Amino acid sequence: MRYNERELLSLARQPAEKAAEVLMRVPKKGSVLKKRLVKLVVNFLFYFRTDEAEPIGALLLEHCKITKEEENVFSISFLEEPERKYRFECDSEEQCQEWIEALKRASYEFMRRSLIFYRNEIQKMTGKDPLEQYGISEEARFQLGTPKQ
Repeated sequence: MRYNERELLSLARQPAEKAAEVLMRVPKKGSVLKKRLVKLVVNFLFYFRTDEAEPIGALLLEHCKITKEEENVFSISFLEEPERKYRFECDSEEQCQEWIEALKRASYEFMRRSLIFYRNEIQKMTGKDPLEQYGISEEARFQLGTPKQ
């Protein structure tokens, strides 16, 4: 995925769906847990040094796996690069579960499935495809399986 660094910084400054200071370990060899401010905005997880306003990194939450590791600990790994694993240690089990749920809801795949579900529900109730008015009802990304022919 391509993105503009300025646009990404602008996104990092947007209000977060969830933000907290947690302990984080990046997948670099010899990396240790460090306190970071993590901020979820749309489907990006930004991480900051606790005393800085600019992010030091961002994770695009696509094609990733969010896993509960142990008590208060979860990880994010990427399907194409399973060795690229980020670990997060929360203050409590409750905070850990909240992060896992928020991160799972933030993925494009989750949003796409939700859009398809609600599209079908609206179509059942009204008899009309709500995406038709936008001219996008036949696009492959809005179909459950293979696109209609």
